[in-house]
Amino acid sequence: MEQHEIRRPLLGMTLAELETVAAEAGLRKFAAKQIARRLYVNRARSIDEMTELPKASREWLSEHYCVGLQAPVKASRSADGTVKYLFATRGEDFDFLTSGKGGRDVEAVYIPDRDRETLCVSSQAGCKMGCKFCMTGRQGFHGDLTAAGIINQIFAIPESPTLTNLVFMGMGEPMDNIDEVLKALEVLTAPWGLAWSPKRITVSSIGKIRELRRLLDETKVHVAISIHSPYPAEREGLMPVERAYPIKDVIGLLREYDFAHQRRLSFEYIMWRGVNDDLRHADALSRLLRGLDCRVNLIRYHSLPGSPLRTASEAVMTAFRDRLNEAGLTATIRASRGEDIQAACGMLAGEARG
Repeated sequence: MEQHEIRRPLLGMTLAELETVAAEAGLRKFAAKQIARRLYVNRARSIDEMTELPKASREWLSEHYCVGLQAPVKASRSADGTVKYLFATRGEDFDFLTSGKGGRDVEAVYIPDRDRETLCVSSQAGCKMGCKFCMTGRQGFHGDLTAAGIINQIFAIPESPTLTNLVFMGMGEPMDNIDEVLKALEVLTAPWGLAWSPKRITVSSIGKIRELRRLLDETKVHVAISIHSPYPAEREGLMPVERAYPIKDVIGLLREYDFAHQRRLSFEYIMWRGVNDDLRHADALSRLLRGLDCRVNLIRYHSLPGSPLRTASEAVMTAFRDRLNEAGLTATIRASRGEDIQAACGMLAGEARG
């Protein structure tokens, strides 16, 4: 079988990168903005559509580059309107991984909710963090997605034109792939790109401190931190990364930034029956977060095969929320979406490929 040449995708490139491409094609520097407009505003599907460029330049570009759009290979639809999309990470003529062994596809989840249309995107195939309650972590690490692989999830679904919000809460730890995530965020928010407000985007993290500082310094997107227990030893049993990135150090970093005006800070707290759902935990969490302008999202646990963990009851979650609110924190119980198609929080796994 003939091997196809893998051309570099233009999708996901920053303006500086497109300026380099334009120079390679013998074009003036301003052509980079024309290419960016075709890619990110007009949503071109082929280089031939970039008619502002000379025909000879388009032909040269087509030999060495492609737009890079890849349609999802599968869509699963929930009774509640949620749609889970499966995307290939590698093919005969494309590669959306910068590192890793590959062998696993990634998933993105579209969540409609009244006047909001949110897409939950992945930043890695699998994950290195090893959290005990997460299906993605069970898969191990298979590779970092390129900025093209991240942006493709946003552009290649039919609901793309009407999306209102993005959350980097899919497969992988965004801070573990910080360079490509920052490139994708630049494309999403820059005036030459999609020109989205950073307030439409939330990036979730376990709290890799150096990389989290980069995100906070270089962007104004909202931030969500996975905490799940206020007690270090207990958190370490659930999230091995507590050893390398203690939650007290993560919170110490967050206290250096202004979350009252520029962006929103959230803490994600999955609730397990008899593990972290009593009022003692609520009080300890209140003490840990005291003085931070933040909110706490309480999340129902979605059981995984072979796991002894079970979700807390509705009554217990309500009492926990009320206790946090009484202590001056803003706490809410997040609605569960897409559980019937394995699209809810902690359930994304992708599919293995031969």
